[in-house]
Amino acid sequence: MALEKGIASLVEAFIAAGRPSSRDQHIDDRRAGYIASAVLAGETETRVRVEDTTLEGMHFRVVSPPTADGLLPTLIYYHGGCFVSGGFTTHDNQLRQLAMFSGCRVIAVQYRLAPEHTFPAAHDDAERGATIIHRHAEQLGIDASRITLAGDSAGGHLALVTALRLKAKAAWHPAQLILIYPMLDPTASMASYLSNGDDYVITRDTLLSGYEMYLASTPANHPDASPLWREDFNGLPPVHILTAEFDPLRDEGEVLYRRLTEQGVESSCQRYLGVIHGFFQLGGVSHAARDAMRDIAWRVASPGR
Repeated sequence: MALEKGIASLVEAFIAAGRPSSRDQHIDDRRAGYIASAVLAGETETRVRVEDTTLEGMHFRVVSPPTADGLLPTLIYYHGGCFVSGGFTTHDNQLRQLAMFSGCRVIAVQYRLAPEHTFPAAHDDAERGATIIHRHAEQLGIDASRITLAGDSAGGHLALVTALRLKAKAAWHPAQLILIYPMLDPTASMASYLSNGDDYVITRDTLLSGYEMYLASTPANHPDASPLWREDFNGLPPVHILTAEFDPLRDEGEVLYRRLTEQGVESSCQRYLGVIHGFFQLGGVSHAARDAMRDIAWRVASPGR
């Protein structure tokens, strides 16, 4: 399928600019560019309540729908950014829309970023953040039996590994996982890394340079660094995966779906056509992004349905 019109314009501009590489950017410029791209999310949803809070030394953003009485189903969200960028600002409108459309509470976790903080900092923060939220569920207005873990790109990776860590500790477990084009394989072994690796804005270099800064000396086949190949998925809650047709990560997301199914996990996977990695944040220019937002909100409102 051809690229969506709004996405095609972004890709054409990227190619016309000479396909600039993230490797050539200072990390501060890379982060600033990500923040600047948030304008593509469209008109800001203003009907929700937004509160930044600190619990046990960790920072969270809590977004609540206009009518937020009692204990609500809740989405714990891990932002993307290749482990080196991103945060509350880059994902502000997605968090707001998810709360508004689902009628649920949405809590974003701010985890430490590379290169200042290398593996396993983000993984440890993701797990600790979820544990803190669960521990303070009543204070935060959360129905602890209806918690979804979700994230995009690096955040999808962190949601998956957090669920695996919670399972291994026989701790509480989320009701479901929603993984939006997750980063799963730092060896870049899939064919889509080649077919979609050069032209579609978020390139092979963008993704791998993020892995390199975060993993540092950690082997790429470490089970938490490369969760795609793990054999301990059985016992996870239901998982829904979104992939994008022109994404270098497309194939690994779909391989994860097959591996989860083979290991007995209730799973589903939807490939969105005509879009690229990062499309979920492009609701201002992408029909698929708006459709994905509505679908995810529906799933969050009724985990396990």
